[in-house]
Amino acid sequence: MENLITYLPLLIPVIVLELILMITALIHLLRHPNYRCGNRVIWILVVLFLQILGPILYFVIGREDS
Repeated sequence: MENLITYLPLLIPVIVLELILMITALIHLLRHPNYRCGNRVIWILVVLFLQILGPILYFVIGREDS
């Protein structure tokens, strides 16, 4: 528990960044029907379960330019 308190100031910005990326990716996923590869269900699962890497993958690979 003491280690967690020690690293908490470093973890909070990472957690906030992860939540912002995830929410932004999910909003974009729900508003746009077309994707470069895959479908909506696959990208929602990728964004939710791959933590910080999932939203980054969606914005780099999956998002179709509109």
